[in-house]
Amino acid sequence: MSDEIIGLHHWFDSPPGRYLLGWEQARYDDAVADLFGYHSLQVGTPWLQGLRTNRIAHQWLALDSAFHGLAGSPSLPVQPPALWADPVALPFPENSLDLVLLPHTLELSCDPHAALREVARVLVPEGRVVISGFNATSLWGLRQRRARLYQRLGHGTLYLPDTGEFIGYWRLRDWLRLLSFEVESASFGCYRPAVRSAHWLDRLGWFDALGGRWWPILGAAYFVVAVKRVHGMRLIEPAWRTARQGAAAPMPVANRSAADASARCREH
Repeated sequence: MSDEIIGLHHWFDSPPGRYLLGWEQARYDDAVADLFGYHSLQVGTPWLQGLRTNRIAHQWLALDSAFHGLAGSPSLPVQPPALWADPVALPFPENSLDLVLLPHTLELSCDPHAALREVARVLVPEGRVVISGFNATSLWGLRQRRARLYQRLGHGTLYLPDTGEFIGYWRLRDWLRLLSFEVESASFGCYRPAVRSAHWLDRLGWFDALGGRWWPILGAAYFVVAVKRVHGMRLIEPAWRTARQGAAAPMPVANRSAADASARCREH
């Protein structure tokens, strides 16, 4: 199992991790509650129940093989996956899923742009992708960069998990635009200072209201909902009401670019 996966799970079981997870869980609960369709997928982060308020009948949790052997804890249980899949080579046909969730998935991917491109492939026109991630431009991100500098000097510990790469919010928006996604909504959260104890996080709770008003884009995490647009296509009625041919059951991917990206990830 990947050290990054273990580190991320342990961090989310810490006071700041549970604080951020609570904020993200609430955002997912609100965002997906009224989204309809036939098929939905969450990729990664099995300790977050991103689809629990969604009423789409067919729901899957897909995990990369790096999650094999991950054991939950009483305070941070882990959902069992419905299938094992590489984020850059999802086993679904084109235009087959109505909703895809990516909670911290891009940060753990060896090729985050390829993973997002794969989501664009499997989503139906007007389908939605919901993405959450660490915001490098935040008080927490500043402390993380300072800790990395101290580590180069031989001391200090990181505040945030040592994952692959934090994807900046504006960079993510550029990627989405290039893949013909339109950002429907975006929000930031978790404005409390970068402290480690639950006691101080609770005492500093008033920072959330203050930060949301005075420095809204500097929250520790971002949450983005985007819609896949197909130019020149006219929908007569909502996509979830239109019966599609065939089921979106997992199947081998006949996609050379996705397969090549998956091979590159395995090499890393």
